[in-house]
Amino acid sequence: MIKPDGVKRRLIGEIIKRVEKDGFRIMDMKFTRLTRRQAKEFYAVHKEKDFFLPLIDFITEGPVLALLLARKNAQKRLRELVGATNPKSAKPGTIRADFGTSTRRNVVHAANPDENPEREIDFFFPKRKPTTD
Repeated sequence: MIKPDGVKRRLIGEIIKRVEKDGFRIMDMKFTRLTRRQAKEFYAVHKEKDFFLPLIDFITEGPVLALLLARKNAQKRLRELVGATNPKSAKPGTIRADFGTSTRRNVVHAANPDENPEREIDFFFPKRKPTTD
């Protein structure tokens, strides 16, 4: 997902270019603005953490672009491509290192394989058809 800071800074094209150059196929995309209720549902895994409400404030301040991506080893490779949550800790050349400005304003969200990525996919793309390749 390209977060509100990435959308506002007009980084959609550059991020998609990097994702496609890395071998991902875009299976679907959805441009939307999350309500507070939707944001709380999406980030429910963090509801007990001290950054939860500031995260909800941030993610609802503007539109986001959700992308459904596919490639071999997609989850692992996407996490490598986007980089560490804190842009200052992210490897040079990753999306967050190049465009993120803080841990919260780090331009993109990538599903964590340990936190049920299918739930996140279903959140944005509930009627998707399974891919066969």
